[in-house]
Amino acid sequence: MELKIQLESTAQRLELFGQADAHLRLIRDTLNVQIGARNGTVILNGGATAVRMAADVIDRMQKRLIERGRLTASDVRELMSQSENQIAPTRNDVIEVYSHKGVIEPFTKGQLHYIEAMANNDLTFCTGPAGTGKTYLAVAMAVAMLRRKQIRKIVLARPAVEAGERLGFLPGDLQAKVNPYLRPLFDALEEMMEFGQMRKFMEMDIIEIIPLAFMRGRTLNEAVVICDEAQNTSTSQMLMFLTRLGRSSKMIVTGDITQVDLVDGQVSGLVDAVRTLGGIKGIGVVELEKGDIVRHKLVHKIVQAYDEKKQGKSSLRRE
Repeated sequence: MELKIQLESTAQRLELFGQADAHLRLIRDTLNVQIGARNGTVILNGGATAVRMAADVIDRMQKRLIERGRLTASDVRELMSQSENQIAPTRNDVIEVYSHKGVIEPFTKGQLHYIEAMANNDLTFCTGPAGTGKTYLAVAMAVAMLRRKQIRKIVLARPAVEAGERLGFLPGDLQAKVNPYLRPLFDALEEMMEFGQMRKFMEMDIIEIIPLAFMRGRTLNEAVVICDEAQNTSTSQMLMFLTRLGRSSKMIVTGDITQVDLVDGQVSGLVDAVRTLGGIKGIGVVELEKGDIVRHKLVHKIVQAYDEKKQGKSSLRRE
């Protein structure tokens, strides 16, 4: 396969290609493609997949160079890693929702694996750092199933655990106190459908957003039940939640096990559940990674920096 790429600017050609074309040679050797350049055009030859990936990397390189005014070999390696982790979703991989967006697509292989796990299992655990789409894709799956009339109800729950703050000192009644904890679920839901429709579904009790403690004693049939921020559940709370699963229902449990706000020494219910239930048929376990972060590009760097700090590395990248 041959592909030609017109460069956005030939003025920075040296910075883009690297000293003695070092950046192009790095792409060539890593992806096993032939690369030539003529009159502001880069010509790629090789296998179809490798050529498309090389083209994506060069596009990312141009954008990085425009943003920062410089490009290093480490930048090129990072961009190749990002490109390798991206996917081109097929029609079967997308999630159809109510909003003007129409469909929600996975952006990484990890997110695709997550969608497949939710589709193929009645109970799915998903862990990963901030910004990987754990909650967003879970809500999208629930909304898609409601849209297709595969379920009659969506229940979104969160543990009301203080992250360095005291719940009791918040103003207002109980609903006002717990609303800040439930806000991220509202935010995700508002991306999937128009506000008027969401409000109508909530008034009809088709969509319910509640603190986890309010789930005790219930059995939820024909529903998608999501427990968000589940790293902040105790083992007893997690057991209580999991045993709410009724007939023709799905459960999705999400959380970031690096951000546990429980008191010191208390075991996270999410961590315990994954260890205890991970091998059971019908239960999916997905672990998203830093490469699956799809928020602002700085989120990836923030997570990386804190990981390096935690591991005791003395030199953090500052770019």
